[in-house]
Amino acid sequence: MTLEEYRVQLGLSISEMARKAGLDYGTMKRALEGGSVSAKTARALSQMLSSETGQNVRIPDIQGLKTNI
Repeated sequence: MTLEEYRVQLGLSISEMARKAGLDYGTMKRALEGGSVSAKTARALSQMLSSETGQNVRIPDIQGLKTNI
């Protein structure tokens, strides 16, 4: 599932998703648009998605998420 698909499934706005992951709006938007994000950001996203979905969402599980690891 892509980050955008998770966002829609969870019923979150971009701002809400960013806040829950502890990210700023610009970083969240970049991640959603397929831009490269840091390893720290990728970890924050996977942790937030795991918490919100009640499933273990690992970084490789987020389709299209580009990290500069």
